[in-house]
Parts: sequence; C-alpha cells; structure tokens
Amino acid sequence: MSDVPNGRPAKSPKTVWIGLALILVTLGLAVVLARVESSGKHSRPLPVLAQIGDFALTNQAGRVVTLADFHGRAWIADIIFTRCAGPCPQMTRRMKALQDALPAGSAAKLLTLTTDPDFDIPQVLQAYGKRFGADFARWTFLTGAQPEIAKLAIDGLKLSAVEKKPEERADPNDLFIHSTMFVVVDKQARLRGVFETMGEDLLFEQVKPNILSAVKQLEREP
Repeated sequence: MSDVPNGRPAKSPKTVWIGLALILVTLGLAVVLARVESSGKHSRPLPVLAQIGDFALTNQAGRVVTLADFHGRAWIADIIFTRCAGPCPQMTRRMKALQDALPAGSAAKLLTLTTDPDFDIPQVLQAYGKRFGADFARWTFLTGAQPEIAKLAIDGLKLSAVEKKPEERADPNDLFIHSTMFVVVDKQARLRGVFETMGEDLLFEQVKPNILSAVKQLEREP
C-alpha cells in the first residue's frame, strides 16, 4: 500500500460498507430507472425513492459540507475512488460531460463520493477533480469518516461499495467493487432517479439526455 501524498501512511483498507445484499438492492433500483420523457412540462413525475438524511463530510478544499449546502438545488451524485483503474475514470469523464451539458442558468450541483477516505484526502480529491476538468463551483468531491460516507451512500443515495479481498485483486489499486450508477436528487433532498451509466459510449449517449431531462424536471419543481 503506498503512502498518502501528504506523507501520512495509508491505513490498511477497511470495508466501507459490506454485503452483496446491498449491491443487489442497488441493482434492483437500477431496474426501476427513472424514465424521463422528453415532452417538457408533460413529463411524468419522477418517483420518490428515498429521503436523504443530513451528513457532515469534507470537500476537496477541506471545508465541511452538509446537506444544507444542497438545499433548494437538484443534484447528481456518484461514488468512485481516485486510485481506481477500473470504471472510475470513465465515470468521472461522464460526470464531466454532464457538467458541460448543464445549461449556464442551471443551479444543479454534482457530487462525487469516495469509497477510499484513508487515501482520498481533500488534496487528493482536488488534484483528481482538476485532472478531469471539474468546476468546483458546481462539482463537489467528498471524503470523511467511513460511517458518515456509508450513511449518505447506502441509506440515502442507495450506492454501495464492497472491499475486495487481497487474493481477488488484480493489482494493488483494485480495492473495491462499487456502484457505477449516477443518481439524481431533488430540491427537497429526495432520491428521485437511478441511472446506470457504464457500457458502450453509445449507451451513455442514450442515458445522458435522460439524466439531464430529470434534472431539468426537478429544477421546475417547487
């Protein structure tokens, strides 16, 4: 295990949240993807899937962020870790594509959680965000205590991550199996849509308009 960039030795990987059941629950939600029609004001209302509870985590600038920072805004969230050599870079590029596609007048936010808080300290998240062209005025990267991350990820956003056993790892950075979905949350901090984003580029090009339409629809709501 490599040292953390600030010179602090990395701790042994811990299970952030455990259980294949959690993954199955999340995948089950993916089957109930919010299908947003492109018919403007006549779009079907999105279902309410869960209520997001309050949290206190730390962003890429080292500032404490709570649910109140997202009050009155729609937001899109995902979960990754910066050492990931699997789907995470692709997920982050796709979140960047959503950032670029949001209208200039949109107040929507983007949120990326880490599964690996022992390594992903604020400085690491800031460097990672800059590498992918994140606009930190809109896009927040969060780390913090594992129980607090798990509370937001599992209980609220229905995203999961399971630490891989050492003998199952393809390389030293192959640490977690985690959700590859993007979720959308409304102004009242309610989970309203779950979208699988991985697969061929054509698949994401089909999903991206639905995510953007969902955000647009939530921004029209009170």
